[in-house]
Amino acid sequence: MRAHLDKTRLPGDAQLLPGRSEEVPVPERHRVLGTPLAPPFPEHLERAHFGLGCFWGAERCFWRLPGVFTTAVGYAGGGTPNPSYEEVCSGRTGHNEVVRVVFDPAQLAFAELLRVFFESHDPTQGMRQGNDVGTQYRSGIYVEGEAQRTAAERALKAYADALAAAGHSAPTTEIVAAPTFYYAEPYHQQYLDQNPTGYCGLGGTGVPFPK
Repeated sequence: MRAHLDKTRLPGDAQLLPGRSEEVPVPERHRVLGTPLAPPFPEHLERAHFGLGCFWGAERCFWRLPGVFTTAVGYAGGGTPNPSYEEVCSGRTGHNEVVRVVFDPAQLAFAELLRVFFESHDPTQGMRQGNDVGTQYRSGIYVEGEAQRTAAERALKAYADALAAAGHSAPTTEIVAAPTFYYAEPYHQQYLDQNPTGYCGLGGTGVPFPK
């Protein structure tokens, strides 16, 4: 009899699903911005990756920002190559639901993306976000290089202090080097543009990020 899998714990190597070598096909253009979803991107742009709960609502938080070139949703931080949504939901891939943000640093600072990230979800909840429970909903910043890491660590400390002052628990946000990003299935991309009354699932703490 198979032991029950606790979806609030990352799976061990023996629990990981094998995945596949084939990549998920990606729509050519962003439904809202009209820009490419997949590389190559113009050389002056930078990438950022965030996990903050259900990626449907999370993606919309970022595509609305001036200076964002494109956004996409996908899976990162696990051990199963090219997973399906159903496999990620099983808790046996270790992946998080992640938003990729491609932005122009001359128009939009990484620090502003961090503010939006922290204010758009509750980073104190561990392996969940509201009613969404599981490792795929954990709070995470997946950094591209040391400059992003330094900024993310500074922002996490500042927001932890603000949360503590407001009587909240400490954030559980993970900050790790950007792992492989696997694009989610086409129907997930810009989901709330396709389904304006669809499920969002995000809710912040109400504590503003300190200026």
